Amino acid sequence: MNADFPVPGSAEQACRLDLLESQLSALFEVSSVLSRSLDLRQTLSEVLGVLHERGRLRHGMVSLLSEDRGELLIRALHSDDPHATDRIAYQPGEGVIGSILSRNRPWIVPRIGDEPRFLDRLSLYDPNLPFIGVPIRLGEGGAIGVFAAQPPVADGLLEERARFLEMVANLIGQAVRLARTVEAEQQALREERDKLRREVKGTHGFDSIIGHTDAMRLVFDQVRQVAKWNTTVLIRGESGTGKELIANAIHYNSPRARAAFVKLNCAALPDNLLESELFGHEKGAFTGAISQRKGRFEQADGGTLFLDEIGEITPAFQAKLLRVLQEGEFERVGGGRTLKVDVRVIAATNRDLEAEVRAGDFREDLYYRLNVMPIRMPALRERIEDIPDLARFLVEKVSRMQGRDLSITDSALRILMRHDWPGNVRELENCMERAAVMSEQGIIDRDVIELTGLNVAALASEPLTSTPAKTSTIDFNDPDIDERERVIAALEEAGWVQAKAARLLNMTPRQIAYRIQTLNIKMRQF
Repeated sequence: MNADFPVPGSAEQACRLDLLESQLSALFEVSSVLSRSLDLRQTLSEVLGVLHERGRLRHGMVSLLSEDRGELLIRALHSDDPHATDRIAYQPGEGVIGSILSRNRPWIVPRIGDEPRFLDRLSLYDPNLPFIGVPIRLGEGGAIGVFAAQPPVADGLLEERARFLEMVANLIGQAVRLARTVEAEQQALREERDKLRREVKGTHGFDSIIGHTDAMRLVFDQVRQVAKWNTTVLIRGESGTGKELIANAIHYNSPRARAAFVKLNCAALPDNLLESELFGHEKGAFTGAISQRKGRFEQADGGTLFLDEIGEITPAFQAKLLRVLQEGEFERVGGGRTLKVDVRVIAATNRDLEAEVRAGDFREDLYYRLNVMPIRMPALRERIEDIPDLARFLVEKVSRMQGRDLSITDSALRILMRHDWPGNVRELENCMERAAVMSEQGIIDRDVIELTGLNVAALASEPLTSTPAKTSTIDFNDPDIDERERVIAALEEAGWVQAKAARLLNMTPRQIAYRIQTLNIKMRQF
């Protein structure tokens, strides 16, 4: 028999079979380790530990190409020294490790003490033993790293050991691909989360609330102070004054901004549904309760709960609400387990709670529990000076909704400032949306405002209760003012007496009459 081929049962064949068995066992355990965690550094360390103990490979090392720095950085090393990899890197083509990356193929060194390109930066490897390194690839592309280790003995099985390293390197490559994909997705999610937080804070911050009057400055000061703490807030004011905007600003400028902001309109539900909405219910608690459901208090745990129209709840439900406000405890409907939550409550109402307390319709203890920090929203008629800025802001909002350019003229603003706005900002917003619909050219002037239903003739004759400097006077010689606006402003200031308006514009009565006709200005009769 040819002596070049080992006979069955020979020592070499037995060594090969023994190595194969240990490699199969190690390979199975390596695949299990790689599937357990997405923490790449920890996973690679465990893999190298398995190879050291089961795969007969000492001081395994995984180095990956840094996408930022363009060099090989050691990501995992089986060593007794936890700081052995600190500040160690290889350039592509540098030493044995860098050459494996550049060549993108395995390298078997029979005795590393005889290899001049072996840099031995880790001072771990026995110079009298072999060294094997293989590239780590992502699919069919180029190498993205190097996996290397040292066999414990110098034998004739280096090719078999190198093939085993390649199999492990393929598994490591798949783990690297998965880890990078997950990291990229997580980074994208973090960036999207941060972007949304910035947008939400910008949308619900102080900049989104228009107001320069003393009454609104007081509101802003109160919101800035109360936002820092967990104090219960009661926002008072007529319907349409923007109470929900203030609740948003308090939450998104508070330490709870990263947690949930949950809202509920208490006037929209009867008592039985309101209890289920706020406290949740257990499966089978009532007909239709086919599963357990968390209530708004649980959903807002760690965050803020906004209870709008709090004055609408019945006396029977007020007692149930009082308990959770005092103790932070409640039970789900149909449940016996007491739940505890950490929720900051902001309530809002347009009702006179003090009168309702006196009449016995609202519990006094609940009133004092809610009225810890009252914030009163002024009616729009109390802040006439804010109407021009509000109107322009709302016109821009409608402009974005309709996808076209819209503008509002000074004459329209002067008319808006003479209306008392019983519906407050909500009524003004509806008026601006109607005006935008009625404006074919995208310019909202006093004639368009008249089409919305406001009695422009009556409003034009009323004096302003409070007049801002930016709209009370007009420079009739300003070249940037539209001619039609200039004539209308002069007529308004002159009480729609043409002769007086002509003098304001340094015109003759005939000239101003001609302009009124050619500019299609409707004269007001008082």
